[in-house]
Amino acid sequence: MSVHGWIILDKPLELGSTQAVRAVKRNLRQAGYNMKLKGGIKVGHGGTLDPLASGILPIALGEATKLTGRMLDASKTYDFTVKFGEETETLDLEGKVVAVSDLRPIAAEIAAVLPSFTGPIEQVPPAYSALMIDGVRAYDRARRGEAVDMPTRAVTIHALDLIDAGEDWATLRAHVSKGTYIRSLARDIALALGTRGSVTMLRRLSAGPFTLDHAISLDSLNEIGQGAPLETKLLPLEAGLVDIPALSLTPQQAGAVRQGRVLLGQPYPDGLYLARLGNVPVALMMLEGGSAKVERGFNLSDVAE
Repeated sequence: MSVHGWIILDKPLELGSTQAVRAVKRNLRQAGYNMKLKGGIKVGHGGTLDPLASGILPIALGEATKLTGRMLDASKTYDFTVKFGEETETLDLEGKVVAVSDLRPIAAEIAAVLPSFTGPIEQVPPAYSALMIDGVRAYDRARRGEAVDMPTRAVTIHALDLIDAGEDWATLRAHVSKGTYIRSLARDIALALGTRGSVTMLRRLSAGPFTLDHAISLDSLNEIGQGAPLETKLLPLEAGLVDIPALSLTPQQAGAVRQGRVLLGQPYPDGLYLARLGNVPVALMMLEGGSAKVERGFNLSDVAE
């Protein structure tokens, strides 16, 4: 049986992203779906979420796995709590404390520095991250005790708001571009306040078009393996493309597009389109000067049109 679409998991704490993908595969296998390497259902996630973080983890099935790269590039929204006074080596609860401060900022002081972290900023990623440094993961170097010189990167903080604050902590909400490290943002906010800080809570509220309203729990996911209908848990492939306008195709045009041919004379503005035959996604196409070229084709000819 062919399966194409998205399972949006509200990932619980202590479950890794790879473990979540395995849980999806296990449940599909238990439900009788073909999960063999060749000819089976492909499964992949659209953006790693650390075991110490919870929230939105988009998991793609079948032809939707061709869109995981777009999901990695999508903006995301997080709630996170910073504990002031201690900075750990990992910038979260997992690492040992490497710097302390007696200063505890009040809510008004925290709110006052947030505008300086909004918009395009330069950020140094954590040494304990999966970034490659000279062919080796940064966290592997850090765990060996090596000094890791992390390159600065440009990111964009679309919005940053103070949600709540206590004597030595603050919870914030951040809408950020791809490549943003919330742990680095927390560290830098604390430093701007003259203190130290690390993340004690991190929850992803959205990833691209997906929000918690689309998400299912791990318990709900496990119901698939116990006989619950998959279609009640699965969003269609095009749910990950709601921000892209549709381009309707005739059967003849759909056949040409499936062969990778260019469509000429398209009377639409330049940009990316989801080309469809009826309700069936055929391809992502880039339209430029009236010519539409295939960016990514979908093998969905087996779906009823």
